Amino acid sequence: MIIENYIANDFPILGVDTTAEEALQTAVDFDFTHVFVENEGVFQGAVRKECLEENRKKNLGELLPYMDRFSILYGSTLLDGVKLFHTFNTNVIPVINKNEEYQGYIAWDSIADELSKYPFFSETGALLTVEIPRTNYSMVEIAQIVESNNGKFYGALVTEMNEAFVRVTMRISNENLSSIDETFERYGYIIVQKFYTDEKEELLKSRYEFMQKYLEF
Repeated sequence: MIIENYIANDFPILGVDTTAEEALQTAVDFDFTHVFVENEGVFQGAVRKECLEENRKKNLGELLPYMDRFSILYGSTLLDGVKLFHTFNTNVIPVINKNEEYQGYIAWDSIADELSKYPFFSETGALLTVEIPRTNYSMVEIAQIVESNNGKFYGALVTEMNEAFVRVTMRISNENLSSIDETFERYGYIIVQKFYTDEKEELLKSRYEFMQKYLEF
């Protein structure tokens, strides 16, 4: 979970005197959405590839006003970075230290590969989405309902939350699904969605969709 294990160092950070044309080629070579910029060893920000395409004759210093300012601190966790990928619509995040010096980067492919190993995404079984009034929400209770019916609880995501209700999507084993449904309803939950097939194609699709939902939340 610590990002140090996923940092790569082959993507260079560029100086403010680098031309947008040169920077664009770097972005294309690595197939990244952004390039990173420094000035006298201090991280300045990230320039999107589209901005480079529109300003090929300028240098990166001239594009400072258009830079996205995002990064992650060395020593953070993978989950700290997940939100940044979605917020800035990027596939690469710079890693900096407390002095704002570039330490390397983490790529979305590396994060997705790691998250795909989590039981919520890797285990076969049922996907079940339930809704409960926010005042009654308890993840402990949700897990207990599954396990009290001899089901296995592999993990859950809060996929929607507002002042009125909370929706939770969980990955559970295929045992005693009808009993689990009935128990949730008896405890006041609404069954919003259930997906019990194990066909590989549908499982992969569902994992991707809920990964996206996790990022959005």
